[in-house]
Amino acid sequence: MNSIVCTLFENHYHFGVVALVNSLYRQGFRGEVFAGYRGGLPRWTSHAMANPSLLWEGSSTLNVAKELQVHFLPIKTDYHLTNYKPEFMLKLWEGPAKKARRCYYFDPDIVVIRSWDLFEQWTDCGLAICEDVNSPLAANHPRRIAWRRYFGEKGITLFFKEAIYANGGFIGVNLKDRSFLSVWKTIQEEMAPAIGGLNYSQFDTSLESSQGPFTPFGRTDQDALNASIEAWDGIVSFVGQEGMAFKPGLSLMPHALGAIKPWQLKPLQRAMAGCPPRLVDRLYWRFVNGPISSHSPFVTYSMNVAISLAALIGRFYRRN
Repeated sequence: MNSIVCTLFENHYHFGVVALVNSLYRQGFRGEVFAGYRGGLPRWTSHAMANPSLLWEGSSTLNVAKELQVHFLPIKTDYHLTNYKPEFMLKLWEGPAKKARRCYYFDPDIVVIRSWDLFEQWTDCGLAICEDVNSPLAANHPRRIAWRRYFGEKGITLFFKEAIYANGGFIGVNLKDRSFLSVWKTIQEEMAPAIGGLNYSQFDTSLESSQGPFTPFGRTDQDALNASIEAWDGIVSFVGQEGMAFKPGLSLMPHALGAIKPWQLKPLQRAMAGCPPRLVDRLYWRFVNGPISSHSPFVTYSMNVAISLAALIGRFYRRN
């Protein structure tokens, strides 16, 4: 087992898992995808079979295509799933994926558009991390200083590496860099009291009063990831904002930021409001028709037509 991919989902994010898996397959990934989930499984998983060999209670496996399997692993935690990433990856490496040489986590609102070989080459350079749209944060930015003060009081020293601020939606880890996941897990656990527990995240409106540009954990899990990079003594290999299509350049994996996800898109309505479809919206609907399908052929065709019309409208009318 050379490389595994993992993701976490609940509720409607299962639609994103379909496009992620399909995109991985089309870019040459062959192997096992481990999908941790909370709640019930959607209809498109109906052919998944119970798989006790994974030694994970309640697990099941869907044979998607030749040399591609998706394992569904029920998650028992009250953490917000965005705060569960390092623990999930460690449990995989300690259990059903203990023979893996590389482990890659993708949020389920990402699609992969470059050859899988590039991702394996990337983790041979160090911990694979992509720059966030809110980057950079300079060495003495008040938020970085706040991390150093907070964790310094807990006996954890942070050392500035680069001004790049990482996006939490993807991480690629080589077996030799596995220690980073333990550091990240510890940093998240130490952060927990400051945000009211790891069942909260930046997406919870109840935290709005404590969020701000200079607060240490306004972006919770993402701030913990970036603080972990400073706490860890290994090599990090950064790709810039173009990696997630936040700016022009060599895009590897467009990431659908924001509240409206591609599967919720009303393209013509948004186009008339001056918001044309994004690259990731177009790609999502391109990748949902196989080898796994979560929408009917009619819905997929209709959405692709609507997106094309919305893009045409966007050439002449868009919000400044």
